[in-house]
Amino acid sequence: MHKGLQTLDYLVFLVYFVVVAGYGYWIYQKKKSKEASSTDFFLAEGSLTWWAIGASLIASNISAEQFIGMAGDGFEKGLGISTYEWMAAATLMIVAIIFMPIYLKNKIFTMPQFLKQRYNSTVSTIMAVFWLILYIVVNLTSILYLGALAITTISGIDFTLCMWSLAFFAVIITLGGMKVIGFTDVIQVFFLILGGLCTTYLALTLVSEQFGSEGAIAGLSQMFSKADDHFHMIFPKGSPHYPSLPGLTVLVGGMWIVNLNYWGCNQYITQRALGADLPTAREGILFAAFLKLLMPVIVVLPGIAAYVLYSNGMFQQEMMGADGLVNKDHAYPVLLNLLPVGLKGLSFAALTAAIVASLAGKANSISTIFTLDIYKKFINKEASEEQLVKTGRIVIVVAMVIAIFISPFLGIDKKGGFQYIQEYTGYVSPGIFAVFLLGFFWKRANSAGALAATIGGVAMSLLLKELPELTGWFDTPLYSTFIDGDGKHIIPFLDRMGLTFLFCVILMAILGLADPATKQNPKALEIDPSMFRMKPSFMVGASIVLVIIIVLYTVFW
Repeated sequence: MHKGLQTLDYLVFLVYFVVVAGYGYWIYQKKKSKEASSTDFFLAEGSLTWWAIGASLIASNISAEQFIGMAGDGFEKGLGISTYEWMAAATLMIVAIIFMPIYLKNKIFTMPQFLKQRYNSTVSTIMAVFWLILYIVVNLTSILYLGALAITTISGIDFTLCMWSLAFFAVIITLGGMKVIGFTDVIQVFFLILGGLCTTYLALTLVSEQFGSEGAIAGLSQMFSKADDHFHMIFPKGSPHYPSLPGLTVLVGGMWIVNLNYWGCNQYITQRALGADLPTAREGILFAAFLKLLMPVIVVLPGIAAYVLYSNGMFQQEMMGADGLVNKDHAYPVLLNLLPVGLKGLSFAALTAAIVASLAGKANSISTIFTLDIYKKFINKEASEEQLVKTGRIVIVVAMVIAIFISPFLGIDKKGGFQYIQEYTGYVSPGIFAVFLLGFFWKRANSAGALAATIGGVAMSLLLKELPELTGWFDTPLYSTFIDGDGKHIIPFLDRMGLTFLFCVILMAILGLADPATKQNPKALEIDPSMFRMKPSFMVGASIVLVIIIVLYTVFW
């Protein structure tokens, strides 16, 4: 196995870099006359097409934690980890049908802005601070760290140099604003999918050759045969993977909270569609849903293939971590190192595209929230459009530098990248989602309840993590526990999210009903059923997505 890139690989990567940078610069110059507009910089208002919105959603979502983390989970757990992708496709339909009309009708630019309109400034500010901390300390750091780790493993380039280079490339794209990000993401997704499919094809072909057959289809058949336990979506209680994916919770429990909060209440994601009209936003989200259905082929199947090959004697040294134990996150980089010259450069470009696009999207959202919800609100209320854009660009650079310096100290590599993001995001997701959901549809939801759910949700999440050990309640009608690496009984984090969400809803209901003023709540949203009407073409596309998901879960139950 040759570790490193050859001249042809660097040339292929250079083509990718020049195409993305050149196209981004052309878009920037073309729209330069509107540069001083904050809505244009942060939202690309009215400029993104449906295919640009859909591609940008996927490019922003798929990064090192998927390529490396999900491939690693595919190596360890199998196809079950795909539930994050396939349930996301179903969730996107709900976001398109229900959430988008509400946001667009109320001219929402940022998530804190919605909270201010529906509740009050205190709730909005607290949530803005939560999001900024979460985006920088959890998301931006993990994308940078795992991305640099993957590129170092593949190319042999110094880890620190990789981090700074990725950050620099992302900053260059982000400084052009959402319009540049949105349209360059189309190219990023092209490289991401093409390079990802090349890696999957190689992995399946390697499996077929290892067992004396030929072709990718034969390799997939061999994987079904040799690793049948890796092709199940629902894990029973006795499974070692139950703590991460606890049974039916992935269909009827905490997985919905993960996805609805991420895709529907997340500045990082919704920002892509908030500058468009409703039909365009819905079409873009539908396109993203179809791409999500494809993602396990690109990021999970290679991990399962690596497991089959490892079980048959390959990669025994390459899969070992520094502690002498198997490191599942080595699965994808190991496969990339087997690609022939040229194709390796293409897959390297795909991985870089995923990392850079996610970094750019995350940095833009950090910039948007800080500039519009902190800077304009508290620091410079009379800021001009030019000052807002300038501040946004400064924040992008500062956030990236902070992430570079703190990421090595957060233990991102200990949990596995994908699980790291999901678990720590899970501390705030239930409260946030409860605040949004009741804010949409229950007129009596008030600011006291929103504030209690925001803070109480985090407190309840922390309490539930310690509750079994504190009380000795290890198995109850509400949850079952598992023993973690430290010998402690722990409730699976998806189940903790479900229980925390129920707690937050009940808390908000009590505080809302206890306040007589909420009977005539002037901040309640007016929901008109006509808002949710869909075009026939969208209904057909959404139905196809849902049928495919049902078939996948039926076949791989």
